Amino acid sequence: MMLQGVKVIDFTNYLPGPYATLRLAEMGAEIIKVEQPGGDPARNTGISKRGNGLVFLANNRQKKSITLNLKEKEGVETTLKLIAHADVVIESFRPGVMEKLGLGYEAVQKVKSDIVYCSISGYGQEGLLSKLGNHDLNYMALSGVLAQLKDKQGRPIHPSITIADYLGGYAANERILAGLVSRFLSGQGSYHSISITDQLVSLLGNHVMVEQETGEGTGINALNGSIISYGLYETMDERFMSLGALEPKFWQNFCIAQGREDWVRAHFSKTDESNPVFQEISALFRRKTFYEWIEFAQKVDCCMAPVLEVGELQENPYFKEKELVFASSWGDYQVKMHSDLEQESIAPPPKKGEHKDEILNNILI
Repeated sequence: MMLQGVKVIDFTNYLPGPYATLRLAEMGAEIIKVEQPGGDPARNTGISKRGNGLVFLANNRQKKSITLNLKEKEGVETTLKLIAHADVVIESFRPGVMEKLGLGYEAVQKVKSDIVYCSISGYGQEGLLSKLGNHDLNYMALSGVLAQLKDKQGRPIHPSITIADYLGGYAANERILAGLVSRFLSGQGSYHSISITDQLVSLLGNHVMVEQETGEGTGINALNGSIISYGLYETMDERFMSLGALEPKFWQNFCIAQGREDWVRAHFSKTDESNPVFQEISALFRRKTFYEWIEFAQKVDCCMAPVLEVGELQENPYFKEKELVFASSWGDYQVKMHSDLEQESIAPPPKKGEHKDEILNNILI
């Protein structure tokens, strides 16, 4: 595995950090999850039928757990010994907490000078909002990303996926890997502060530029649901298909397959009820069922895909072929982080403090 031999000391809870380290674990890194005596709160978030936290189970396989009381001198001393044998530290406490514990970057550098140290927070380690507590929905709202998800009345939609948390995990993962490459090239460690809100804003480069030029705040016109060849259409059975036929060849394929070459000229016309072609296409989609349209999408190369529900993923041929959603040996369903990487064995999410003796024995040798 690409990261075999890389040891990560993980002080993160809930989602962004654990998601980041799960991605590293799947690439071969050894992840030592340091938990407070009460454990990662995610162990109690979304309780499963077996009494385990679903958020924890989904993001912590292939890791080792040790419980240490970081508010006690002995716990901090043991933690520093762990770090002395590690390559990476990742933490997601509020800004300043690790420094108060004696585990900030400067303190850690004294025991491991080339450590790659990553802090994840909502608003960064310093600045106007850095000390405030917030969550995914707040980061999405402040960043301008939430304003891109609106209903027909222009009201923001409450998303059912924590996009900010996952993006924060991706960003942390990226910076840790960059830090490891830099250390390989220079021999020096590095510190990285990941602001989840800042990462969300980085998605809006197109939108900021378009808004400056046109005053429109919904990004590139062709991608925001305003043209007939790029949008969502309802089927006979009240499901939805996505059509993304931006390029002329894909739009032509769609029109010709429907026997409506006269639609080709309307490629970039508006999704407006006054547009007769839009009305005709909407009516066309409502004349066939969801599964009839799926069959069509697999035969005609026109950039069309079904809007699947989560429960349909594991039986969908595309995901089934890659085993992206797989039944684990410990009795639940897990999602691969890297579809092209094979793992010889996959360890279940650890019990709280399960590997304490093993980990301590290794640093005492």
